[in-house]
Amino acid sequence: MYSILAFECGPVATNCYLVGDTDAKLAFLVDAPKESLSIVLDTLASRGWKLTEILLTHTHWDHTADCHELQLATGARVVVHAEDVYRLTDPMKHTIWPLPFTIQAVTDFETISGTEGHLHVLGEAGKIKWVHTPGHTEGGVCFIDELHSVVYAGDTLFAGSIGRTDLPGGDMKTLCDSIHQVLFCLPDPTTVFPGHGPITTIGDEKISNPFVGLLAS
Repeated sequence: MYSILAFECGPVATNCYLVGDTDAKLAFLVDAPKESLSIVLDTLASRGWKLTEILLTHTHWDHTADCHELQLATGARVVVHAEDVYRLTDPMKHTIWPLPFTIQAVTDFETISGTEGHLHVLGEAGKIKWVHTPGHTEGGVCFIDELHSVVYAGDTLFAGSIGRTDLPGGDMKTLCDSIHQVLFCLPDPTTVFPGHGPITTIGDEKISNPFVGLLAS
């Protein structure tokens, strides 16, 4: 049985998702924002779960700031798209603006490359699909749990909005193409767990999203 726990963490209210197999007592984490370390470790301890993977939707600092510490504490495998590695290995060089704290580099990780593929998670007891959805960053990806009709969308698609494209590596046309050609091909009932804000569905965003939906101006 799966359990999806959502935590809003850090100075820009970034979502991360701890997904646990309650029978196997294993879990994976989608993104590792600032101030997620203690809540994730406490939750793992209280539920008796072992963290097996940290899946990164992209490598902007607000999604990766606690990744080093979480990996160190749990031994979890970190997975990142090859085109976004440079921010992970040299995070303080790519924060865009000065931060009042230091982010530790992650040097032990597994890269994915290309446009899509599958990953074994939860000690190979589970399987998750990844799709390359650039536009917010060069190596942005979304993770699709086809069995449970869920997509972890990072900062690609939000409820009523899309990821910003005015930062290095961003491009509006590329992002909109990623949403139209990849995410909007998912079934309408698919639940979208975004990097910020509330959950939504693919069907709702196809209709009402003001940037990429049918009613977009």
